Amino acid sequence: MLVVIAWIVISGIFGPLFGKLTSVQENNNSSFLPKGAEATQAAEVIATFSDQDSFTFPTLILLEGKADPATFAAINSHFATVGELTLAGTTATISDYIAPDQQITAFPSQDGGAILVNIPLDGSSLGQVLPNDEPVLPALIEALREDIAPIAEANGLDPYVTGPGGLFGDLFAAFGTIDSTLLLTTLSVVAVILIVVYRSPILWIIPLISALIALALAGGIVYLLAKNDIIDVDGQSQGILSILVIGAATDYALLLIARYREELHLHSSRFAAMRAAYKGVWEPILASGSTVAISLLILLFSQLSNTAGLGPVGAIGIASAMLTILTLLPALLLVFGRWIFWPRKPLYDGSDHVMTGIWSKVGASVERNPRRAWVVTGSVLLLFAFASTTLKTDGLGTIDTFTGNPESVVGQKKLETHFPGGEGDPTQVVFSAARLDQMSAALKNAPGVSEVAPQLDGPALPGQPAPQVAEVSGKVILNLTLNKSPDSVEAGNDVPEIRRIAKSVDISALVGGTSAVYYDVRTANAQDNRTIIPIVLLVITLILGLLLRSILSAVLLLGTVVLSYFATLGVCALVFNHIFGFPGGDNSFPLFAFVFLVALGIDYNIFLMTRVREESLKIGTRAGVIKGLTVTGAVITSAGIVLAATFAVLGLLPLVPLAQLGFAVAFGVLLDTIIVRSILVPALVHDIGPKVWWPSKLAKGN
Repeated sequence: MLVVIAWIVISGIFGPLFGKLTSVQENNNSSFLPKGAEATQAAEVIATFSDQDSFTFPTLILLEGKADPATFAAINSHFATVGELTLAGTTATISDYIAPDQQITAFPSQDGGAILVNIPLDGSSLGQVLPNDEPVLPALIEALREDIAPIAEANGLDPYVTGPGGLFGDLFAAFGTIDSTLLLTTLSVVAVILIVVYRSPILWIIPLISALIALALAGGIVYLLAKNDIIDVDGQSQGILSILVIGAATDYALLLIARYREELHLHSSRFAAMRAAYKGVWEPILASGSTVAISLLILLFSQLSNTAGLGPVGAIGIASAMLTILTLLPALLLVFGRWIFWPRKPLYDGSDHVMTGIWSKVGASVERNPRRAWVVTGSVLLLFAFASTTLKTDGLGTIDTFTGNPESVVGQKKLETHFPGGEGDPTQVVFSAARLDQMSAALKNAPGVSEVAPQLDGPALPGQPAPQVAEVSGKVILNLTLNKSPDSVEAGNDVPEIRRIAKSVDISALVGGTSAVYYDVRTANAQDNRTIIPIVLLVITLILGLLLRSILSAVLLLGTVVLSYFATLGVCALVFNHIFGFPGGDNSFPLFAFVFLVALGIDYNIFLMTRVREESLKIGTRAGVIKGLTVTGAVITSAGIVLAATFAVLGLLPLVPLAQLGFAVAFGVLLDTIIVRSILVPALVHDIGPKVWWPSKLAKGN
């Protein structure tokens, strides 16, 4: 009871802090900048051309329709005062977030069919929150849309708020639903699954409450660390935190409750039953959670701030889930006694009830012909794995990030029919002022460049001296308008050649801007894949070896999970390309899929093989693996379904990367649970026999 009271106090402290987690999110552009990349260096130098340490983040307003002089004059007049608009009922105005030394400008298209307005936002201020704790960018975009609608209608124009500001505003608004829709849906799905699994009107509440308390603890800790600038948290990591904690805590709870129910048949005292159950599950739960937590922490090696930030956030979530399930859940079960299982209350009858049913039949089937079982399942997985070579992960432009068609996406597509794709959001080259003429001449013929213009020290105003080329510390900026959408994969593909040409003129030249950022992000993701994945594999192998006291079994288990990972990627390629019709995949998809699939997928092998090792000490390896499969079959399958369902909820968000990750993890976990853990691993262990435990003493058994 003291343990339960202590946890009530803990949840009372950390629960309210979890509710504030959204207020410390950092959904700003800086989280997408690769550490040390050329685009990041260029942004730092370009920021020196303003009075403040900032970069320009353009929001574009496209007004499609007849752009005659009278209409153009009306639009210009309207936007002269748009900076006075207040945001989300606060005293903050749009002018508070305009980049220093920048002005709102409007210009008609050459075809006379549209007007484009550029609102140059201060990029460094967009990570701030309004006085009401709401993020700035979504509120600013909403205010612009409401303001421009009447003037557009009066002039027969169709308005679209788009460009980087509009696209990211819609993106952050989508992330804003994570802490409500996603969490509630996840809890509902888990509750339904637990009711079906336990067939009890009461028992399901206990693990769900434990998972919620674990989430409150994790969220509160993350909030305190983020508020004190120790770690970074964004909308994506907060959403994944909720799913990860609920899924992992429920999995661990299922394992403990199943073993406790089993021991209640063998012990008259519930306290003795819990001691026996705890002895059997604490080690696999600790090993499982440690594997996932350490794998997530390895993300700190990422060159991208948002990817690196997910590491400690997720690790804190897993650690909180382990701590809660290993302390609070046993205490709750002991407080309520056997009746909590009603109407299927376990009796002290010495019955080994888990040795009957469907999983005993699966075990018998594997035992009859283990070699055929692993050859057939292994061949099917290999076949799917070959399809992984067709998976598209070259990157996604921002307009391809959404599963639907928000206004910003529609506007970006229409913008490209009236203006060059990069209008209003140029690629910027910063270099020595002495080489301005040579650089301009060289870059006019660079691939994808439609216009070259130096950055001036001010706008051209009637009756005022003509502005000069802006120069700071002997450096100038050349703005390149590309003929493609600046955030597209195609525009990014032009960046390497633009950089080569620029450096041939001035070796110190730096190329930045949206297209360069996206190219460097894709390059950083590719580097992360090559660096982080091998480290995760090494860590998991070491943990498995220590847990099972066997090198061979650790390598064997890891090999099956890696095979399952590539098979999952193959299925993803088929589904994404031919069923969902996604235009591609984010560069980070293989890494995130690997971390979650391999780290979480190995859990089920840990749960199985620790029980197999326990039984092998008593009855031998071949008999032990069949019994281990039989007694863990129901609980591990239930755990896999819970985790798959929680990640599948990510598909509710209108974002392609999260929908892809949700599908991949959900399918991969089910593949691990139903095929790898149920057939492939037991068949391999049975066929190899005691040697699977080499070099431990069990290898000499029978």
